[in-house]
Order: sequence, then structure tokens, then C-alpha cells
Amino acid sequence: MRGDLEWGTIPGLLDSAAERFGPREAVVDGDTRISFEHLRVAARHAARAAIAMGVEAGDRVAIWAPNIHEWIVAALGALTAGGVLVPINTRFKGREAGFVLQKSRARLLFTVRGFLDIDYPKLLKDAEVDTRGIDVVLLRGEAERDETDWRTFAKHGEEIEESILDKRTGEPDDLSDIIFTSGTTGQPKGVMTTHAQSLRVFEVWSDIVGLREGDRYLIVNPFFHTFGYKAGILACLMRGATIVPHAVFDAGQVMRRIGEEKITVLPGPPTLYQSILNDPARAQHDLSSLRLAVTGAAVVPVELIKRMHDELTFETILTAYGLTESTGTATMCRPDDDAETIANTSGCAIPDTEVKVVDDDGKEVARGEPGEIVVKGYNVTQGYFEEPEQTAETIRDGWLHTGDIGVMDARGYVKITDRKKDMFIVGGFNAYPAEIENELLRHDDIAQVAVVGAPEARLGEVGVAFVVPKPNRSLDPDLIGSWARSQLANYKVPRKVVVIDALPMNASGKVLKYELRKRARKLMEEG
Repeated sequence: MRGDLEWGTIPGLLDSAAERFGPREAVVDGDTRISFEHLRVAARHAARAAIAMGVEAGDRVAIWAPNIHEWIVAALGALTAGGVLVPINTRFKGREAGFVLQKSRARLLFTVRGFLDIDYPKLLKDAEVDTRGIDVVLLRGEAERDETDWRTFAKHGEEIEESILDKRTGEPDDLSDIIFTSGTTGQPKGVMTTHAQSLRVFEVWSDIVGLREGDRYLIVNPFFHTFGYKAGILACLMRGATIVPHAVFDAGQVMRRIGEEKITVLPGPPTLYQSILNDPARAQHDLSSLRLAVTGAAVVPVELIKRMHDELTFETILTAYGLTESTGTATMCRPDDDAETIANTSGCAIPDTEVKVVDDDGKEVARGEPGEIVVKGYNVTQGYFEEPEQTAETIRDGWLHTGDIGVMDARGYVKITDRKKDMFIVGGFNAYPAEIENELLRHDDIAQVAVVGAPEARLGEVGVAFVVPKPNRSLDPDLIGSWARSQLANYKVPRKVVVIDALPMNASGKVLKYELRKRARKLMEEG
């Protein structure tokens, strides 16, 4: 049955999970273990406390905190109170978080102090962010003046009758959240999604990946991102899987937790699996419980898929494609797809939605020809919060223009070749970084690569490749350049090759290409 029809709203899903899975473990966070029925009790108490602090239906409630169990309780509480969730990127600095708070006009902010040595309220103060009108509640840490600690916040809930929550139930078409895009391309925009969209999309997602009752799901993907929040928390509530939050990725810690908690589900970007596979201490950990991986966000080498099957115990490995504006999901591979398909495509459209590839005039191109990927269906965002012009530019005649370049094969499977804006033009030829990156990844000594365009007087632009060597390997930029010339058309060959220890990434596993562009521009200017 469709998730939106079965549960209506996210609080309705929580009610259903408590009824269906009762005493089973819903959340495991260190020594804290919360059952499904107790999670509902805790969320409803948090909802009453939020109402006591003045949260009205439709008010925005922000969360700026890492993956901890309090995040889950606070988020579900905010939604149960009728609020609209605004997750904030934990990598943001004070000014960036302040922009989200002020743009969304958040009424309440849940955050932490002193956890992982980060003081988020101090970041706001240091950036001179005006937080007047925003109640700041600390999920962890000591409250200072004009702040409320979690214990005091919870006590406020006693002032509100349980029956009041029934009046805050809301409707499936009410907004559930406004998720601000990661800002890899400029000022973040708030993407609006309804309860119905979140439930329908991730019921489909859970069905395709085969998430099931009793699974134990280590959520390394950040909760502020659709992948961690919806493919993580919401999917687990749908299927009766146990949520095991993980705040900061460290291969050793992740492997230890897999063994201790018998983790079965481990989604993440390709770099996560590469780190585990290449860790010299891997043999010391019991990883035999792993069965399901879902990845994306970057190039996925066929070799990685094969190693995940052969050297780890994954039965199912899927790749998918989506963006915040498509409720996180647009296309998915299927469990019976072969390794080549999983590595080289991002699957086909999820059920009852449409995906096509179009030219600059919006006309569908022939199969196998590159063009912009556009998406239509129940997964397409309601628009950008208070940005009607941006919304109209991005969604035309119901089609979401993703800004991603791709090709579609005869089966309807999509291969993402690049971000439209990442394309650079070398002497009149269009160069797509992802195509060049795929070729460079075939080199035996290269683990990761990112290619960007940089200005050049004669040709207009040229490519600059940033490469990360495999463990215990060394790379010579000149030799890599020579090898690339033997593999690629001359306009695709990077003018410069820069060897670095790690690519800069955001918390979602996407390479921060704007940082690399700045560096590439400087390198070209220096000669």
C-alpha cells in the first residue's frame, strides 16, 4: 500500500510503528536503547513541550546537531506538534546556519554544546547572528543565558494536555520539512516537501532495497540530509528496522560498531566502503552481518561493487540518484541488476514517476544521447521556500530540471555524466568532468579523482585534475598526464594534475568542486 495513504503523516507513521513493533529496539545510541513504543512516548512528550514553548502548527523548527538519538526524538516531536522541520548542515559555520534560521524564520532551534567539541550556539554568537524570537533548546550540554536545557524543556511538556496533540495531527499535504540545499553552488535554498511525499517516496525506496523488520541500520549519512533523515529514520520506522546513529565517520569505529551491533544495513557514499576495504585492520573485525548497501553521490567503480560482494558480505548493493528537490530519490537500480549496471548507471525511475533526458529546448533526446535529466511526479518538491522565481525556473510544466547531465539507455536506465554547470569548454569542445574522472579512475594507482575547469588564455578553459593515490602508492603528475593523453581526446586531457591526500567533501559525500575550482584557477594564474 502507498505510504501516504497508509500513514497519512509522519506522526501517523510513528503511531503505526509503535503499534506494530512495540518493544523491539527502535534506536540504539551507545548505552541508550529506545523501543518503538517508548520512542512514540518520548516524541509526544517533546511535542507537548514544543507547544508549551509557543510552537504553532506550521511554525518552522530547526535542528542543528549531529547524528544522536536526541535528534530523532526532537524531530519527531516537532512534527507531532505540527511544526515544519528545518535540519541544518552540521558543517555550516555560524553565518551559514544563521542564514537558514533567518530565511526560514525558525521559531525554535534544537542544538548541542560540547558534543564532539563543538559549541553551535557560540558559533551563532561569534557570527553575530540575531537569534531574537528563536527559542534555543540544548539537546546536550549546559544551557547558558537565554537558552533552555533538555530537562527543563521536557518539564514544560507537563503543562500541555496529551489531547491537544490530536488537534495538531495535520494533513498529508501539509509541509513536513524544508531542507536547505547543501550550498555547493551558492546560497542555500529551502526545498519544501510534504508528509505525503516523504512517506510515499520512502515506502517505495524501502520496498526496492528490501529493508525489513529486524534489520539493524547504521546511519552514517547525516540526519540533516534526506538520505540520513528519510532513507534512514523514516524508512526504519516503516519497516521495523533498528536505527543506530553514527555521528562522525571513522573506518575503525564503524567496523567496531558493525561487529558489536550486528549491523545489516550500511548505506553511504562510495568513499565509505573504500575506506573500510582499504583499512589494514579490517580483518580484526567481524563484518559478517552486513547484507545491504545503497550508494551514490559520486562515481562508483565496477571494481568497488565486486570487492563489496567478494570481500565484504553484502548480498544486495544498489546505486540510486536523486536530489533534495526530488525528495531525495528519482532513479534506483534494482536488486537483480548486475555489477556493471549498478556501477555504471543510477537505475531507472521509481514507480509512478517519469524521468527523461532533454536538450536545451526541452525536447527529449534520442536514447544514448546526452542531455539534461528532468523528473516529473509525486517526488517533485513543492518549490523553494519564498523563492517563486527560482521555483518557476527549476520546475517548468511539472518537470523538475535537475541541472544534471546524463544519458538514458534503451531500458530507461540513467547514467549521470555531470552537473550541467560543471561542464567546461576547451577550445569550443564541451568537456564533462565525470567522463574524464571515470577514465582516470581506471589508472591502477588512483583511488579518487575530481576534475574541474579553469580559465586559460588560448583555449578559454582547460581541465585540472585533483587525484588521491591508493594506499601505499605514489603518483607522479607528469606520468599521469602522459597516461591520460594515451586514453583521452586531447581536449579532455587535464592541463594540470595535482596529487592530494583527500578530496574536500561536504557531509553528504559530494565533492566540493567550488573549492577545487578556486585552487585550480590560482594554479593556472601562477603558471
